[in-house]
Amino acid sequence: MKKIWVKADPWNKEIVTTALEGGADGILVAKGYSEKVKQLGKIETISEDGDLKIGEDVTFFTIKSGDDEDEITKLCQDKKIILQCSDWTIIPLENLIAKGADVVAQVENLNDAEIAFGILEKGVNHILFNTTDAMELKKALTKLRMAEETTPLQEAEIMEITPVGMGDRVCVDTCTSMIPGEGMLVGNSSSALFLVHAESVSNPYVAPRPFRINAGAVHAYTRVPGGKTRYLSELSAGDPILITDFKGKTVQGTVGRLKIEKRPLMLVKARSQGKEITTILQNAETIRLTSPDGSPVSVVALKSGDKVLVALEEQGRHFGHKIDETITEK
Repeated sequence: MKKIWVKADPWNKEIVTTALEGGADGILVAKGYSEKVKQLGKIETISEDGDLKIGEDVTFFTIKSGDDEDEITKLCQDKKIILQCSDWTIIPLENLIAKGADVVAQVENLNDAEIAFGILEKGVNHILFNTTDAMELKKALTKLRMAEETTPLQEAEIMEITPVGMGDRVCVDTCTSMIPGEGMLVGNSSSALFLVHAESVSNPYVAPRPFRINAGAVHAYTRVPGGKTRYLSELSAGDPILITDFKGKTVQGTVGRLKIEKRPLMLVKARSQGKEITTILQNAETIRLTSPDGSPVSVVALKSGDKVLVALEEQGRHFGHKIDETITEK
C-alpha cells in the first residue's frame, strides 16, 4: 500500500486537518508540535520528538549527483530517507527505484505525486506532500486514495453448485457504503478468489446493507492491502481490507465488525483459464457473486455455464505473502 505523509512545518492547522480527513498516513511537523497534531486526530507524527524521530528514524538527503545513489540505497536499509533534489529531475528516482531503494519522494501537487507513484510502472512506495494549499492537498488525497491499486480480474465459468451442510460463515461489516459492482475477493485458494458482491441490492425480504459483504466460510482467504491475503476468521474491527469493483479498481476499507454464525453452506465450482477454482458461501438468495458487467448474481440462481469474475495469480503464499513455491490447494 502506498504511503502518504504530509508536511505541516511551519505549523498549519488547515493542512493538518485536511491531511487527517483525507486519510494521510503521517504528518511531519516541527519539534514541539506532535502533541498539537494528536489533539486533532490519531495519526503518526514525524518530528524530532514525534512517533518517528527525525535523525534517528527519518533523514533528509539532498541528492546532487549520481554518485549519491549508492549511499542512499545503503541508508534506506536502516531508516526512511526523504529525498531532496537540488536540481529536480525524475532520473534520480528512476535510478533509485531500479536499485531497490525505498525512498520518500517530496511532491508539491497531484501531478508530481502521480508521476512519483508511477515511475518505471512501479513507482515509489512513499511520498511527502509539501504544500500550503489545502484544496490541492484535499484533491490529491482524494484521487490518490481512490486509485491506489488495481487487481486484474478474469471471467470464470460456473461448473457446479453443491450444498455442503452447516458451517460457520463470516459477514464482514465494513465502514464503507459500497455501490453496485463492488465487493471483496474471497476464495478457498489464495491463488483464486471470487468477487463476492456487497449486500447493496434491494429485495422484497431484506433491506440492503451496502456496508456488508457476506463473504463465505471462516477458512476462506480474502485479499488485503499490501498484496497480502488473510483468513476471514482472522479479521476484526479496525483491520484494513480491500474493496474491489468489477473493473478491478481497489480501495482500502476498514472492518467495523465481524459476524460469524452457523448457516447452511454451498460449494461453488468454476473454471477459468483451464484451472478449477472453488469457494464456499452461505446458501441464501442475498449472497451474490459478480458477473463480468458488474451486476450481482445470487448464488441460488447460479447455474452451469454462468460467468462470474475472479482474480487469479500464479504464485503460492506463505502466511499471506506471495512466494515462488509450488503449493497445491484443493
